[in-house]
Amino acid sequence: MTSRSTRIGAPTLRSRHAVLASLTVGLMALTACSSGSSTEGAATQAGSTGGASGPVTLTLATFNQFGYEELIPEFEKSHPNIKVTHKKAATSNEARDNFFTRLSAGSGMADVEAVEVDWLPEMLQYSDKFNDLNSADVQGRWLDWKAKAATDSDGHLIGYGTDSGPEAICYRSDLFKAAGLPSDRESVAKLFGNTWESYFAAGKQFKAKSKVPFFDSIGATYQGMVNQIPAAYENPSDDSITATDNAQVKKVYDQVVQAGITDGLSAKLQQWGDDWTASFQKDGFATMLCPGWMVGVIEGNAKGVKGWDVANTFPGGGGNWGGSYLTVPKQSAHPKEARELAAWLTAPEQQVKAFKKVGTFPSQKQALESPDLLSFKVASFNDAPTGQIFADRAKAVTMTPYKGTHYFAINDAMQQALTRVEQGTSPQDSWDKWVGDVKAIG
Repeated sequence: MTSRSTRIGAPTLRSRHAVLASLTVGLMALTACSSGSSTEGAATQAGSTGGASGPVTLTLATFNQFGYEELIPEFEKSHPNIKVTHKKAATSNEARDNFFTRLSAGSGMADVEAVEVDWLPEMLQYSDKFNDLNSADVQGRWLDWKAKAATDSDGHLIGYGTDSGPEAICYRSDLFKAAGLPSDRESVAKLFGNTWESYFAAGKQFKAKSKVPFFDSIGATYQGMVNQIPAAYENPSDDSITATDNAQVKKVYDQVVQAGITDGLSAKLQQWGDDWTASFQKDGFATMLCPGWMVGVIEGNAKGVKGWDVANTFPGGGGNWGGSYLTVPKQSAHPKEARELAAWLTAPEQQVKAFKKVGTFPSQKQALESPDLLSFKVASFNDAPTGQIFADRAKAVTMTPYKGTHYFAINDAMQQALTRVEQGTSPQDSWDKWVGDVKAIG
């Protein structure tokens, strides 16, 4: 669903640390307060009495594209006592800042708050500030790893899973054809192969015959690579930071810099920036790593551009990029109705509809078996059978990387490091600065 990645060009690491420090102090103060606070008490009372007796207005906070615009009116029609106000942040970074600022303040959070997987571990530190969403009617709904990630140490289910992000490779078939290379999706999948070495080798072949860059940025490509490392930045046993000493991280960094900068395969367009968005109309690049939700992003940015397609392969075998959850903060005065909204939006039927609309690939077991999903094709992608392709890619995911409480900040710093390289900083100098930034984190 959605671009759940860190946006390049976000606030600096130093400013983030200042914000995080103030938020941490505020959250610690909140944790120390009595659980009988007026806000939480009101929420508990509302839940125990079966919800409000009159009309209820709920706020829903999401970011990027969840595919809910057409689903919300459908929910309101089937729940005439509930109205929904949808607030959508432009990026995951913006949503995260809003989320933790309001959590720290003890007020201002939406009734249903979306949380992106990369900052879910941070949120779970304060799971006592969110309603337990466990109930018999949602048991077994999600893939096991999806539900486990949102379950706290006390067994409370803090978030309902929305989508997952199994990855394929999206590419411009017209640009491949113009370069005299195979252009149909089956042949292109073979050309890309299933290793990073073979994907970058295909990029060299393309570069030799075309002036169009092969992929959008080294940061975006790095994200797919680092998600294949079981524990890239932190020790799963105690959350201690191991990022700068992890040889696998350095290998991926060197490999993507070699491909993107030394071999000249990168367009140096940081994802979600204005130049990146505009590049879809200007033959900005020929391929990109493509979780299911990215298809919808490409469709929106590349309106009128013909040639996009999806190759049913991914370097390294399989990968998952993105995926989010819907939570119900205890700040909500209407937890019963908020849970109803979150449960309805994450039901298999709605998740298939969201996938067909914006490409947010479901994380629900029943949805993954839906003929409606498996038979779905995207006309603007040369009728690519994206339902079947991403179902195949989901089966190829064999490992869920560990992401601890420091993951978001460390990865944000790495994305800044890669951006510096694309802007002219030497790879070693940028790596050294990243090491210093990581040490400053903790």
